[in-house]
Amino acid sequence: MPTPARTLALSLSLLPCVACPASSGDDDDTSDTGASSDEVGSSDSESADESSASADSTTEAETTEGSSGETTGGELPACAGYFPAGAVWCEDVSDAPTHPNSATVVAWLEQAGWGNDDNFQIDFSIEVLEADADTPRRSFEATGDFYTPDCDWVEVPVPEGGAIEGEEGYACTSDGDCHLIVAARDENLLYEMWRANIVDDVFYGGCLAVWDMGVVYDDEGRGQGCTSADAAGFPIAPLLFTADEVAAGSIDHAIRFILPNAHIRNLIYSPPATHSTNATSGPIEAPPYGVHLRLRPDFPVDDLPSEGAKVVAAALQTHGMFLADGGQIALTAQSDRFSANTWDGLLAPQDLVSLRPMDFEVIDHGELLDWGEQSCEREPLGTPP
Repeated sequence: MPTPARTLALSLSLLPCVACPASSGDDDDTSDTGASSDEVGSSDSESADESSASADSTTEAETTEGSSGETTGGELPACAGYFPAGAVWCEDVSDAPTHPNSATVVAWLEQAGWGNDDNFQIDFSIEVLEADADTPRRSFEATGDFYTPDCDWVEVPVPEGGAIEGEEGYACTSDGDCHLIVAARDENLLYEMWRANIVDDVFYGGCLAVWDMGVVYDDEGRGQGCTSADAAGFPIAPLLFTADEVAAGSIDHAIRFILPNAHIRNLIYSPPATHSTNATSGPIEAPPYGVHLRLRPDFPVDDLPSEGAKVVAAALQTHGMFLADGGQIALTAQSDRFSANTWDGLLAPQDLVSLRPMDFEVIDHGELLDWGEQSCEREPLGTPP
């Protein structure tokens, strides 16, 4: 079992915003993905990219001809197409109680600001690929961005014609987070890797987190104190909203968001997150990793500049957004490279810039944990030699 963590009264905090470049979603001064207390290597680079269905229903996958980002037909899991009904990512929190310190936290963040020069911008760079039994599986060489026992070392499905985050193919040329995300429907497994890089015939990989899409994960996640392909220990795919969802008029799950490390409470995380990092430096008033923010019900959604922006805002009021990683571009959407609909004319990166921290409330998920007092203890799916 992990070392018992010292629980803290939930007093979330924020810090003044440092002006940051607008070019990337997870790009800050450090990568928050890895850095467990049992880490094999360490890295502080964050990505350099631009930055579901409801719990009581299932979503049908479209039948397509491609292999990379396209599904092959059949019903997808009820929650965002990746997890069963009841997963926390798809809970309706429109009436959930706020934390007693909600006003303190959002007031601090209002002064600190979002990243990217305090603009609530959208990143459209992360890809999610689809695999089946015919997709080749490849072993990888673990890099210094792989942490034991947090990360899994197994063969990864690599669809032909696919791409990693922010790149045209599988080579990580930008030195960003370069997430590789593949949903293997034949295995019912979700593979998410941080810092993937395939050059010629060599596959280099950072932290790989393999998620069972048939499991409703509780607050222990993949292991208390353990990271994943995102710093908070969350899966990424179910928190990405897509052009197809927005075009259909409904996003039925929570959304991934990120903040600069200086705006995240140092070492502290909130369930359902399982991890924080040494890179965080925010004060006691700052939001911790895993904080769940909900857009206030009185926010004037109808004043937003596009129908797509209104769909996203409605999701933020119903399901909220989880702080998953450190970086600059606040909100994360999925790339439209493999979707039926495209972002062009549907939603622009700046369509939600009018949203301020004070427009949000903090959902109460209970007491916080101190990552400095945790030790990731889990049985990984394989370990590098």
